[in-house]
Amino acid sequence: MKTSHYSLLALSFLLLSSALCASDLRESVAQDYEARLSQLYLHFHQNPELSNMEFETASRLATEIRALGYEVTEGVGGTGVVAVLENGEGPTVMFRADMDGLPVKEDSGLSYASTATQVDADGIEKPVMHACGHDVHITALVGTARQMVERRDEWSGTLVLIAQPAEERISGARGMLEDGLYERFPKPDYALAFHVDADGPAGKVIVPLDVVASSSDSVDIIVHGVGTHGASPHQGVDPILVASQIVVSLQSIVSRSINPLDSGVITVGSIHGGSKHNIIGDRVELQLTVRSDDAKVREQLLDGIDRVAAGVAISLGVPENMMPEVIRSSVETTPPTLNEPATAERVFTAISQQMGEGQMYESPREGMGAEDFAYFVAEDQGVKGVYFAVGGTPEEELGTQASHHSPFFKIEPEASIKSGVEASVIAALALFGE
Repeated sequence: MKTSHYSLLALSFLLLSSALCASDLRESVAQDYEARLSQLYLHFHQNPELSNMEFETASRLATEIRALGYEVTEGVGGTGVVAVLENGEGPTVMFRADMDGLPVKEDSGLSYASTATQVDADGIEKPVMHACGHDVHITALVGTARQMVERRDEWSGTLVLIAQPAEERISGARGMLEDGLYERFPKPDYALAFHVDADGPAGKVIVPLDVVASSSDSVDIIVHGVGTHGASPHQGVDPILVASQIVVSLQSIVSRSINPLDSGVITVGSIHGGSKHNIIGDRVELQLTVRSDDAKVREQLLDGIDRVAAGVAISLGVPENMMPEVIRSSVETTPPTLNEPATAERVFTAISQQMGEGQMYESPREGMGAEDFAYFVAEDQGVKGVYFAVGGTPEEELGTQASHHSPFFKIEPEASIKSGVEASVIAALALFGE
């Protein structure tokens, strides 16, 4: 096929136009960061709030976004905020940012480190910090909101922005859905979100094309025994021994009950029991987290916990009426987060073309973290989801940086927020242009 001189000129014009648009966006985001977003980030960083208690954070976000002309509703699913901007005919694109902090005392050494405390739902006052970068996410949400308003002539459809509570408790997304998120507000065709990544180079972007995060289930096991004197163990049933063997035997579920080509994790994060050196008590409590990337494997792991707990108890003589209680949390649970491949490819292509391939990075998954964004894009919802990441650590510090949820956690905010806004706007515009 012969390519005409005019076709080449047209192609050159399109490429130049795309480059100019990308340059304009980057400059606009940079100006916004200097004028507003940098101070907004400092505010959020220094004023973190715990899950389901993000009252001031939600109020500030609502005020910031409402001032831009969005129709804003507060109190969705507790403290959630929903902002809607209608802009003619077209698809509905939703962008989500999580806003809760963690009960961690900040020891980052930053001049603006959080000194905040808050009384948690258990009635105990705790230190609070944004140890997972949610302050970056909500700041970028405001930046994205502003850029999309300024670019209304570049897209057509409906934009929905949500500030979600309680991601750290993996319950906030479900709470917003149960409060009618997809019935009370325009249901999205596409849903977007990003997370700042301490393991990635600051300002660079990664867009996974399939699995983003694992499922997560919190499981409690209450082990019962028969108390007695520590010098006469034969006169009782030692729940610490039972619990200890349960802990060890749980690992056989992963090593021997699931396909070795599948992935799964069972971690016992807490064990409590006993009161004195020479007393065999009557109760031990275990707290577990269970992770997988597949629904079938997830059920195999959970069913295996039931089987192991009962089997160990029987083998050690626990009376039938005192068998361990295995309790699956109905709140702290989420399925795997999976990107819709074709949509993720569209987003990846748009971001890499406009931000430049040098702004993209690749990183293998090194753990089985979870994310309740999965509820927004679950298969039965019919919403195509893309969840990406923006690096948050200067390249020279990679390998020595603190992990997420660490008291030493810190992010390079300027590069992270700027790239987060830029990538979010590019992704949204790409999806509006279907």
